[in-house]
Amino acid sequence: MSFVFTPPAQASVPVVGSSERFPVRRVYCVGRNYVEHAKEMGFTGREAPFFFLKPADAVVPVNAGETGSIAYPSLTKDLHHEIELVACIGTGGKNIKAADALNHIWGYAVGLDMTRRDLQGEMKKQGRPWCIGKAFEQSAPIGPITPAAQAGDVANAEIWLKVNGQDRQRSTVSKLIWNLSEIIEHISTAWELAPGDLIYTGTPEGVAAVSPGDTLEGGVAGLTPLSVKIAAAR
Repeated sequence: MSFVFTPPAQASVPVVGSSERFPVRRVYCVGRNYVEHAKEMGFTGREAPFFFLKPADAVVPVNAGETGSIAYPSLTKDLHHEIELVACIGTGGKNIKAADALNHIWGYAVGLDMTRRDLQGEMKKQGRPWCIGKAFEQSAPIGPITPAAQAGDVANAEIWLKVNGQDRQRSTVSKLIWNLSEIIEHISTAWELAPGDLIYTGTPEGVAAVSPGDTLEGGVAGLTPLSVKIAAAR
């Protein structure tokens, strides 16, 4: 097969303890999925789950023990961090039941959903899609994937983020409004999940702005931490 130009490289994520890599197909994200974060965004209650997607080129894989780098994106003056547990799908399916959902997860990782909050807010005011606030290049840094069998009690793990060594976000995965099984059940009714899909499961309270030069360090207990530095705008 020939192409009119060289196709981009396959997006992929390193795997803990292996030279193999996890190929990325799609990136799904769950909105407002921790109670306290929903409150800080002006919402209360257990609203129906909703989702948005990021392109595969949003993924910035970071190796264990290294600090990745992402450029401060264009157009924004209010870039926010959102630390998240990422579920990595190894077995696809449609209309997956919650009781069987965890069997579809290949592994877990720590991710960041970077957000151009000012652009997102403006689109919300206008009733327009807010892809410009979420689905941009380098907006989904992610650390190495730990296979599910080695990840421990992810559902009750502590999740945290520090910026320049100072605590910004700290909670537990048990405070998800919609848990991992329910998330997969809901997503798979709207899309057919497939191997290589990443699901960013939501962020706890404490989201705030970052600037060029800041270093973000985040983690989920039992998983490899993620470290990212914000570089100057390109």
